[in-house]
Amino acid sequence: MLTLNGIAELEQRVGQDLGTSDWHHVTQDRITAFADATDDFEQIHLDEARGRQAGLGGTIAHGLYTLSLGPKFLYEIYSLDGPSLGLNYGFEKVRFLNPVKVNSRIRMTATLKAVDPIPGGHRVTITQTFEIQGQEKPAAVADSVVAYFD
Repeated sequence: MLTLNGIAELEQRVGQDLGTSDWHHVTQDRITAFADATDDFEQIHLDEARGRQAGLGGTIAHGLYTLSLGPKFLYEIYSLDGPSLGLNYGFEKVRFLNPVKVNSRIRMTATLKAVDPIPGGHRVTITQTFEIQGQEKPAAVADSVVAYFD
């Protein structure tokens, strides 16, 4: 894990990879728990036969399940000392490129795109690339925004 001592150290890394998370096993239990938590019961996520019928080879994870792992992965990749508060601020762009099949393993690479001042802190844009083990094409690519406050 990368430890950064303050925003100045973070700013020095604009344009660079911050690191890559550990692999995360996507199980049917986790997909079902996500469906329960979000009331998104689309059958390609829950019914293996429906996933096969749709040409997916079985069930797949929700795209938003994959995206929701971003904060978990960022905690594995880096820590930032100094700011008293860091908040998810949103996304500039999100693309779901490849379905994540049940029992896949995914991980995320974080690339620092920008650090910009905002009142009381900084707005940090990080390109999150969600890889699927054994697949060339990523599951998703998203420009996430984190607001750090002094």
